[in-house]
Amino acid sequence: MGSHIRSLAIAALLAGAALPAAAQEVGVAVSNFDDNFLTLLRQAMSDNAAEHSGMSLQFEDAQRDVGRQLSQIENFVATGVKGIIIAPVDSDSTVPMTVAAQNAGIPVVYVNNRPVNLDQLPDNQVFVGSDETEAGTLEAKEVCRLLKEAGKTEATAVILLGDLSNQATRLRTQAVKDVFATTDCSFIKITDEQTATWQRTQAADLMTNWLTAGVKPDAVIANNDEMAIGAYQALKAAGVPMDSIIVAGVDATPDALQAIAAGDMDVTVLQSAPGQGKGAIDAIGSLISGEKVERENYVPFELVTKDNYKNYLPK
Repeated sequence: MGSHIRSLAIAALLAGAALPAAAQEVGVAVSNFDDNFLTLLRQAMSDNAAEHSGMSLQFEDAQRDVGRQLSQIENFVATGVKGIIIAPVDSDSTVPMTVAAQNAGIPVVYVNNRPVNLDQLPDNQVFVGSDETEAGTLEAKEVCRLLKEAGKTEATAVILLGDLSNQATRLRTQAVKDVFATTDCSFIKITDEQTATWQRTQAADLMTNWLTAGVKPDAVIANNDEMAIGAYQALKAAGVPMDSIIVAGVDATPDALQAIAAGDMDVTVLQSAPGQGKGAIDAIGSLISGEKVERENYVPFELVTKDNYKNYLPK
């Protein structure tokens, strides 16, 4: 009987040692679970982790709080995870996170929001995301084309900004301004720009305030789809005909694609959550295995309009 119990105990220990999940436990710190795009990104990471034998993900929500996110990284380090994926709250807050993981020898993949210290990252820390300048450029060029198509020789635009601390906000906005500074599009004047921190409700309130103040732009350019949706909802509530104004966003979320189908939005730019999610999981898997990964890994943006939006509808 004693021998049988010892055999069972040994078998249990061997089974436990063979469990691969603990071998590749990855902590994932996400800036905001309530963000629609980041929700799609989390799902894409979960889907791809299932294809990596032994990888398990532990998600944490920073709720847009830099201090909370740093504490989450420190907790991941303390519990001995094999890798960390970070979608940063603030591009400028990543240095202490990098240092905490580096001191523990834990590989890191920054995803979606490019870290400020990208050029100084150690060899086992990389970035997976998209070139935010490309997003703003595609968005602005299509707005310019549509305004020309509508016969406009003078036009005004407002810009809805994301979080001001977010590098995507800065790069997308500057790209829009650069396009409007070119000879072809210099007939478009930006009359105001304010932050709605990526949020639909805040964008609706901001758009309502602009309309109340007499600001009636020919184009509304949002740094993301959620703000574009909030803006058109406010425009419709105020009785503004949607065929008289161009509304543009970034992300190509399902809600935005439906808005294009309904004629409420005119353009968005696909930021591929599946592409970024797969890239982040593949990168952290390779880093955990000791393989070399390029420091910068970019997933292309794609222009989405009324002519091709059906190609991007969920299958």
